[in-house]
Amino acid sequence: MDPKELKRVRMVKRIAQEFPDGALVNLGIGMPTMVANYIPEGRTILLQSENGFTGLGPAAQKGRENQSIVNAGGQAVTIVPGGAFFDSAMSFAIIRGGHVDYTVLGGLEVDMEGNLANYMIPGKMVPGMGGAMDLVAGAKNVIVAMEHVSKNGAPKILKKCSLPLTAKGEVDLIVTDMAFIRVTRKGLVLEEIAEDTTVEEVIKATEAPMQIAGKLGRF
Repeated sequence: MDPKELKRVRMVKRIAQEFPDGALVNLGIGMPTMVANYIPEGRTILLQSENGFTGLGPAAQKGRENQSIVNAGGQAVTIVPGGAFFDSAMSFAIIRGGHVDYTVLGGLEVDMEGNLANYMIPGKMVPGMGGAMDLVAGAKNVIVAMEHVSKNGAPKILKKCSLPLTAKGEVDLIVTDMAFIRVTRKGLVLEEIAEDTTVEEVIKATEAPMQIAGKLGRF
């Protein structure tokens, strides 16, 4: 496993620890789908897939894929005993009705007010905002999983988002390859840092100001 993939695994493992027993969780397209592979043993978490089922399980083993069971990103996955399939109307009734406890989404930018931009970069072709707008508004808790800086090394956690917004003030947690940051009414709070980084490195890679938690954890 290459270093970038190892960092992603570390991120999604940490996110999976955040869900309380019995939570209904939606996983967005991309890196968030990896969370399904790392649900803590002994904890009952019901994963909902935007394309129409609850009981989303880990990725299907190679050679045992069933193309009728795919997640919102079209990847072959599994369904756990007791899972259920339904149409898009029911899926979005669950999301818009406020029944999702947590959603995990990717992000292009997040700012100190909990604003999220995750669907377009001007000048580039995009499929549209999609279900992200429903998830960030309907879920009780919104977790953004993303790299801390862009490919060019620019901060992605900003004082104010520069890209078109997906949602205003809806982000609760930001988990990156460097840090675990909680969004509060008083601003961003750095609660944990990755095991291979330092507080100074995180601050340097973050445009937005942050408070440092009294007891700083590592993941």
